[in-house]
Amino acid sequence: MTTLRILLGDQLSDSIASLADLDVAADTVLMAEVRDECTYVRHHKKKIVLVLSAMRHFAERLRARGVRVDYVTFDDPDNTHSLRGEMLRAARRLQCERIVVTEPGEWRLLEDISGWQQASGVAVEIRDDGRFLCSQRQFRHWAAGRRALRMEFFYREMRRGHAVLMDENEPAGGRWNFDAENRKRMPGGVRAPAVPGFAPDAVTQAVIDLVAREFGAHFGELEGFDLPVTAEQASVALDHFIRERLAGFGDWQDFMRSGEAVLFHALISTSMNCGLLAPLDACRAAEAAWRDGIAPLNAVEGFVRQILGWREYVRGIYWLRMPQYGHLNALGATRPLPEFYWSGETGMNCMAHVITDTRAHAYAHHIQRLMITGNFALLAGLDPDQVDEWYLIVYADAYQWVEMPNVRGMALFADGGVMGSKPYAASGAYINRMSDYCRGCAYDVKAATGSRACPFNFLYWDFISRHQDRLSANPRMAMPVRSLARMDPGRIEAMRSQAAVFLDGMG
Repeated sequence: MTTLRILLGDQLSDSIASLADLDVAADTVLMAEVRDECTYVRHHKKKIVLVLSAMRHFAERLRARGVRVDYVTFDDPDNTHSLRGEMLRAARRLQCERIVVTEPGEWRLLEDISGWQQASGVAVEIRDDGRFLCSQRQFRHWAAGRRALRMEFFYREMRRGHAVLMDENEPAGGRWNFDAENRKRMPGGVRAPAVPGFAPDAVTQAVIDLVAREFGAHFGELEGFDLPVTAEQASVALDHFIRERLAGFGDWQDFMRSGEAVLFHALISTSMNCGLLAPLDACRAAEAAWRDGIAPLNAVEGFVRQILGWREYVRGIYWLRMPQYGHLNALGATRPLPEFYWSGETGMNCMAHVITDTRAHAYAHHIQRLMITGNFALLAGLDPDQVDEWYLIVYADAYQWVEMPNVRGMALFADGGVMGSKPYAASGAYINRMSDYCRGCAYDVKAATGSRACPFNFLYWDFISRHQDRLSANPRMAMPVRSLARMDPGRIEAMRSQAAVFLDGMG
């Protein structure tokens, strides 16, 4: 039976389900660079380079194994520039008897692929993505009947099921979670090792030229592209992290420092999310580092929790609750996204640094995303649809299955508590404690009113006041609600008035 096997741009793995029973003599693998996937949001230029270059390199990898690859380049004059259109062209051209594809990572694509059989007249098989460590079916089973879908309990099940950081039936070190030890302020004299970069080869340079020509108006900078685009490069990046930065990751994973976007973070999410690096391999490597005495347990557990726990959990929530999840707006936020989210031109030093770094690198670490840009969006009541789209645009590791729950659920509380037990709202005090951003800022982090008051301060109390009826029913928000009740009404009014003027002036 002649089979057309279709690989999407984030499915660049030897172990992908659609290649599992490949017949090299009879089957063809279709890979297509299409405008639709580059522009359904205006992706960061480096994100487009990453995916197209990784696709081209993976096609070479397949051809080296003797696999017949039908590769449609972006500038092919016959390119229809949609996945459906290229599927139909290939099906006609090859007269295939069936089409095999692995389930996509985004609801919009699954909806489209579900109609391919009718459109083509060829049987289409959509396979589970076995690269994830918890299938959609398994997650639904775990979630069934639970009043609250808390990640911590899911994470414990994943640790047990995959025997990661376990000593027989007990968690390594006698505890499941070392998060309380991973929130330290980094001493000024500590410097993180440099991250390995991968200079563009001829394939990548051709893609950079293409993106400059076709997508020059998209967000972000092209200069300095050095992300891994092959499995071998991704393995080098992981090995370097394990040897050089994992030991410092635990203590300082929540810290933020001006001009240092990566610090002790792994910078492997781009590779993992497009298929170049297997998540369980990363977890096993980190565990081996602890058992070999290379890294402490709090660092290794924190790293494993992000992958085996959080990454799998957000994917489970996404597929469990879509498509309704993409429309949730529990706090009724409607304010438009301000222009400085694109330009970085704002007096708020923390926002300026994170957005400027994001423009340059298509990267920010998880606390920068949650507690700087996400926290501001929450406090300001920014429209979840616009914030959601911004995060999907600006990060090279962003695919909707991972981006949307993190934004709507964790950052914005737009899901009303499906993921988080409380809104992750914070004033300037948190930013001052966990960064050096407040030094040299145009605003005074200790002031909540007045011309130099830190916007995060008066916006925080405006947020608490605005939503106090809802928040008073949440035990984890009881303290700020009680604090608000004890405040002088004149002070509250002054902060709320300043918040209104500031928000109205954002444009």
